[in-house]
Amino acid sequence: MKELVEVIAKALVNNPDEVVVIETEENGETRLDLTVDPSDMGKVIGKQGRIAKAIRTVLKVAASKENKRVTLDIN
Repeated sequence: MKELVEVIAKALVNNPDEVVVIETEENGETRLDLTVDPSDMGKVIGKQGRIAKAIRTVLKVAASKENKRVTLDIN
């Protein structure tokens, strides 16, 4: 899951070297924290959060295939 979020985020931003994804496991749920350069934050979130919602949807579909629960936080 971590690699999926990294690939998507790096494709969206101008500074792909600044993309960091931290994966933690809590109570059987995987939590991903995505950090990008402040100048690229708008590109990852999108207008009215559409891009962020799309990333979460893709992540949820990939997680459901593996019978996992995943949440994504964008910092």
